[in-house]
Amino acid sequence: MFYTVKSVEPKDNYVLSVLFTDGVRTEYDIKPLFEKWEVFNDLKNIYGLYQQVRVDAGGFGISWNDEIDLASDELRLNGSSETL
Repeated sequence: MFYTVKSVEPKDNYVLSVLFTDGVRTEYDIKPLFEKWEVFNDLKNIYGLYQQVRVDAGGFGISWNDEIDLASDELRLNGSSETL
């Protein structure tokens, strides 16, 4: 199943609030990715980059730049969720 992201908001402590088009909102903690994928460390080392997160065209993921992105399935399946 494909999940479509409607909006994303960067919150404190490297947690993203992600709203999907079906009304489900997830809170996705990106801190574990700092150890798993070196490129994600740029989000804490480059001032202001974390806040520049945006929804990709079509809503099938989010990204910060050409190197750092996350798929909508990852955000949905591995985030804590609640239905609005």
